[in-house]
Amino acid sequence: MLRDLLGEAISASLARPQRMALTALGTMLGIGALVATVGLADTAGAQIVSRFDELAATEVIVRPAARAATQGELVSAIPWDAETRLARLNGVVAAGTMSKLDLPDLTVRTTSVVDPLAPDDRAADVVAGSPGLLGAVRGTIGSGRWFDAGHSRRADPVVVLGATLAATLHVADVGRHPAVFLGDRAYTVVGILDGVAREPALLNAVIIPDGTAAAAFGLTAPQSVRVDTRVGAARLISSQAPTALAPQSPDALEAAQAPEPAAVRAKVARDVQSLFLVLGLVSLVIGAVGIANTTLVSVLERTSEIGLRRSLGATRGQVAGQFLLESAGVGLFGGILGASTGIVVVTAVSYVKEWTPVLAPWLPAAAVAAGTVVGLLAGAYPAHRASGIEPIAALRAEG
Repeated sequence: MLRDLLGEAISASLARPQRMALTALGTMLGIGALVATVGLADTAGAQIVSRFDELAATEVIVRPAARAATQGELVSAIPWDAETRLARLNGVVAAGTMSKLDLPDLTVRTTSVVDPLAPDDRAADVVAGSPGLLGAVRGTIGSGRWFDAGHSRRADPVVVLGATLAATLHVADVGRHPAVFLGDRAYTVVGILDGVAREPALLNAVIIPDGTAAAAFGLTAPQSVRVDTRVGAARLISSQAPTALAPQSPDALEAAQAPEPAAVRAKVARDVQSLFLVLGLVSLVIGAVGIANTTLVSVLERTSEIGLRRSLGATRGQVAGQFLLESAGVGLFGGILGASTGIVVVTAVSYVKEWTPVLAPWLPAAAVAAGTVVGLLAGAYPAHRASGIEPIAALRAEG
């Protein structure tokens, strides 16, 4: 019996191949969109997670311990050659000291070489750093250069401006050797910090060498050390850094890894996936409506055929089963094509973006099954409508 119904359904579908293909196209687009969006959401989520993990898992910050700070041990806690000492540790990519100077009344002023009558004053943070700070925060220089150890050793009056502050002060090119005034002292701008992966506050700050800060503003010792490590080495460096910097009193320092942004990354990945799922489901509903509409039209067109079959002994269940199999077949065909299309889209986008494609192994099979189920659900009403046609309908339709 099932074999006969299956044969009838296949024959009826193949009798109108163009209509079947067009109907399956709607399902294919819906399933393809669903597979592609879920796959791209997983891929993008994995990319976001990897970016978060890589930044969080490779940063170590060394500061004086809370006990040391209260007992006034800041002077001896972090040595001036901190980055040299840490560079000897296996797993350290870059290290640099960083100190925010407490200068509440200091303003930054620049006088343009082109227009000497256009002074501008701004309140900005003044940060002292060592040559290795640029690498430790993964910064990039847009114009000019970063200061070196010679600048710090000689206490040269040079600064690097963060890109945001430089734009505010109308300093765009260091080729003309512009100067800024910190209070009443002039400092030559040797570079503009264009971007940083860590410590974004540096983009709105004046950065001076440690030696210059010690000579001009009385900085007695670095306040912290930023360390960029290789992946997997942060925990080891955290345990070794205090001893490397202060072997006589390692307890005076504390090294901490940056907190892992697990909640943020999970929320971002979840939001991206939710958005794409909604879009895919909308496309799938459109495909289901297409199947239902086409199947219903087929029922109306085949009223005579259905009535004739009923007059020859076919039951209501057999008639309904035939149309359910037809709609399920269309859904299955569309699901196979849609799953294949979705996989191709995920792979192509990942290739263009240079991502690693991530696709759950159950997704293609679930997509094909979903197409079949959508076909069954979409054909339920037309099948019920077909099963209600009486044998007399054949005579009426012919008449």
